[in-house]
Amino acid sequence: MIIKLIVEIIVGAIVGFLAGKIMDTGDKGFVVNAIYGIVGGFVGGLIGNILGLGGGWLSGLILSIIGACLVIFVVGKLKK
Repeated sequence: MIIKLIVEIIVGAIVGFLAGKIMDTGDKGFVVNAIYGIVGGFVGGLIGNILGLGGGWLSGLILSIIGACLVIFVVGKLKK
């Protein structure tokens, strides 16, 4: 259980890092990237379920990156 949580945080940080590079947000740090990635994974999973996508680890990773990019976009718009 704790190992799964650690893996999800690490994967979330990687997804957040990739989404930050795609959206060109600069270096926000590990914690912010992890939060973007984890929330983005949740959003991407919801989008995947609605559209009937997913099922594999690669599609889950891609959906997580898309979700994290969407989260970064929305947060950026809310800050302005």
